Amino acid sequence: MLSTQETSGQSPTEISNIAPLAVAASTPSVNSAALGDYRILRRNGAVVGFEPSKISIAVTKAFLAVNGGQGAASARVRELVEQLTTNVVNALMRRQPAGGTFHIEDIQDQVELALMRSGEHDVARAYVLYRFKRMEERAQQQAAKPVVETEHQLHVTENGQRRPLDMNQVRDLITAACIGLEKHVDADAILRETVKNLYDGVPVEELHKSAILAARALMEKDPAYSTVTARLLMHTIRKEVFGREVAQANAPAEYLVYFAEFIKKGIAAELLDAKLGEFDLKKLADALKPERDLQFGYLGLQTLYDRYFLHIADQRIEMPQAFYMRVAMGLALNEANREERAIEFYNLLSSFDFMSSTPTLFNSGTQRSQLSSCYLTTVADDLGGIYDAIKENALLAKYAGGLGNDWTPVRSLGAHIKGTNGRSQGVVPFLKVVNDTAVAVNQGGKRKGAVCAYLETWHMDIEEFLDLRKNTGDDRRRTHDMNTANWIPDLFMKRVMEKGEWTLFSPSDAPDLHDKVGKAFEEAYTGYEAKAARGELKLFKKIQALDLWRKMLSMLFETGHPWITFKDPCNIRSPQQHVGVVHSSNLCTEITLNTNESEIAVCNLGSVNMPAHMKDGKLDHVKLQKTIRTAMRMLDNVIDINYYAVNKARDSNLRHRPVGMGIMGFQDCLHMMRIPYASNDAVQFADNSMEAVCYYAYYASTELAEERGRYSSYKGSLWDRGILPQDSLKLLADERGAKYLEADYSETFDWTPLRARIKEFGMRNSNCVAIAPTATISNIIGVSACIEPTYQNLYVKSNLSGEFTEINEYLVRDLKARGLWDEVMISDLKYFDGSLAKIDRIPQDLRDIYATAFEVEPSWLVEAASRRQKWIDQAQSLNIYMSGASGKKLDDTYKLAWLRGLKTTYYLRTMGATHTEKSTSKTGALNAVDSGGGSSTAAQSAAETDGPACILRPGDAGFEECEACQ
Repeated sequence: MLSTQETSGQSPTEISNIAPLAVAASTPSVNSAALGDYRILRRNGAVVGFEPSKISIAVTKAFLAVNGGQGAASARVRELVEQLTTNVVNALMRRQPAGGTFHIEDIQDQVELALMRSGEHDVARAYVLYRFKRMEERAQQQAAKPVVETEHQLHVTENGQRRPLDMNQVRDLITAACIGLEKHVDADAILRETVKNLYDGVPVEELHKSAILAARALMEKDPAYSTVTARLLMHTIRKEVFGREVAQANAPAEYLVYFAEFIKKGIAAELLDAKLGEFDLKKLADALKPERDLQFGYLGLQTLYDRYFLHIADQRIEMPQAFYMRVAMGLALNEANREERAIEFYNLLSSFDFMSSTPTLFNSGTQRSQLSSCYLTTVADDLGGIYDAIKENALLAKYAGGLGNDWTPVRSLGAHIKGTNGRSQGVVPFLKVVNDTAVAVNQGGKRKGAVCAYLETWHMDIEEFLDLRKNTGDDRRRTHDMNTANWIPDLFMKRVMEKGEWTLFSPSDAPDLHDKVGKAFEEAYTGYEAKAARGELKLFKKIQALDLWRKMLSMLFETGHPWITFKDPCNIRSPQQHVGVVHSSNLCTEITLNTNESEIAVCNLGSVNMPAHMKDGKLDHVKLQKTIRTAMRMLDNVIDINYYAVNKARDSNLRHRPVGMGIMGFQDCLHMMRIPYASNDAVQFADNSMEAVCYYAYYASTELAEERGRYSSYKGSLWDRGILPQDSLKLLADERGAKYLEADYSETFDWTPLRARIKEFGMRNSNCVAIAPTATISNIIGVSACIEPTYQNLYVKSNLSGEFTEINEYLVRDLKARGLWDEVMISDLKYFDGSLAKIDRIPQDLRDIYATAFEVEPSWLVEAASRRQKWIDQAQSLNIYMSGASGKKLDDTYKLAWLRGLKTTYYLRTMGATHTEKSTSKTGALNAVDSGGGSSTAAQSAAETDGPACILRPGDAGFEECEACQ
């Protein structure tokens, strides 16, 4: 098999046989001048031009090794080779858009990745094993040669000056990055890889980049290399921000001088609020903890660098600890003892115990402090109201707000319009405008606008609404870039369960259905059905409820939309039902707040890092309560500091003061406790942990009410009536009917003291808890997202910051402890998409603990979510993962979600049944290891498998769509 970009050693016959198959060199459709900006560093130190044609030859040779000449010559393989070559070249150029030098092995890494992503697992495995064998041979040949043999032969270039490369300095840099991690990483291996990528006269920037790439390439061998990579990246950030190279050991002294200068520079550049200059900057600088710069993983730090740190003319001016202090200062602006509070907030953020949502991290302390995450609106049924709503979407999205729009009031297709004596075109044409507005308003290129449209199930346009995300049909009636969600009343679900009829109406004929819930909705709805039967209504349609339900599920499977959300539990259990109606959720289905034509609901988010509150395998309640008390204060402060682009949002937020504190790292906690996600113990932990979080959150809100006063619409709320969220389950049972609610009512805390406090002091916030997706902020601190199960134990994550190898640290530690972590295990994890299920030598207990999302039956996700929902005053972003999805499985899962009292669900992520059954022609051959520790080197032919059906992976479009909530 050819080594990419190196064809020497092949006979002329071999090369002549291969070249015709490589599809005329398969050079990607990129600017040829751009390709000239790139060079290849070969293993012998020679720097040569970048020739994509050699990638095509190497990929073709890989297919030859597995499939033979005839298989490799097929048209499918030719097309695949061309596409793979293009993918590899594009991936390389994305990493270094300004040009530069790639080491030969950087290219081989990308070839391997491209083969895996294309589903050519056997070819990829053969390629991996060949590379590993060649690496061993080279290692044996070079074993006697010292690493620094070329120390006096190489020079680096800096500011136009050449100087000898100080290899000791390079070694010291890498060794410093490995401090505390020596048990898991090999500094010499990083050094060898770094030197291998160097050439005489290399720019010093490329030297540092080489060290980063060397450590990054080893991340799949141990997660600790991610921390090393981040520390090496930190060295380059210090140089950029401080203006010179500063060792980590000298960072504390440098921070003391830099911090005040940073604030002044940010104010002068009109990036920071001038009020930040009024703080005691020396006191704040003294409180910084530079050693916390060392706790980042590579993905987290790179994400902050690329998208969060302030910059002037593309040069970063913000170091990580300055970033967290800037956010903390912005949240403490109105505090009486603002320095003390800023330090308190800083310590919570910089320790990773709690993290504010992305808009707060982006904008706190800046001149335009839009800190809120989610905005919910109701669209009026007139042309002025519709375009006002679209304008409000644009203004709110401009500053990082995620949007949920309630479109139910807008009359349906065919409804009469009095003003023109014409017929309405319905909701769908306006949603196309909303879609295009979300694309156009992309927050200055930081990220695209994001919106979700909600429609109730009785609306006449519901059937066309279900088709909005389809890739077929009239594109003028499709919305490919926005989200959609069904807002389903309980009566519809009862009709589905009872196989009854369902009637669709126009809201212009049945306007009160929009505001009614529970028994009142049922009475009004059946009244309209009676009117239709008597001929008093002309515009209606009768269908079988089960047929509409099936179409909902079919579209959810086919397009991922509309999401399934439930109107009645959101309203009947809402603490604010006395002053309005919840007409929709938000972009990520965790916010359930009232909206109307004069109020835009606003929610401010942040999440507690649950693994940081584990001690000896249990929750540390003392620390958890302390964290939540401070976090709730930070979230409450957002309401008063926030910049509101729309007055209706300001008025609503100041009146009700809702916040949404959530959690992240739930899966990490289960790993720490050695509990499988698919277990009763996990369900019980979901129950108990959420009870604790909610108890402390509600308690903190009463403390804020005692200090600052209760929110203005408190009188008459469920809080005021002594009905806590868990009590409201009984209200739902009464309205829905007990036979349609299967809920757990158990408690472990003594809630009496909290009830007494609420009765005495009231609540500062109408709503306190909501579990948002947290994908981005989870990446920053390096834990699993919100309540998600493990997606894969090993995969490559792609986002706006690049591509990152993600590997389950807990699994690696367990496999190392049992002597099972080796190159073959890494290869098998890649082959099996991060799943342990087919790797025979891994014990069953580890397979259970580290089962991936598609190996966990969705019923377990629903059961755990149901226990959490008992305590939560809002909702939770609950993705449903389903392997081998079928109509029956979808039907059972979503009916179970309704019966268990869930308020909302989020994305359905499905995988075809045969995709999960990837196997070899000889069972176990791929992961066979003999007693001597040797690995099978023969690549086996995989069985034919279906690709994933409607599957979204981390980094794919839509997987992290609700970044406002993260």
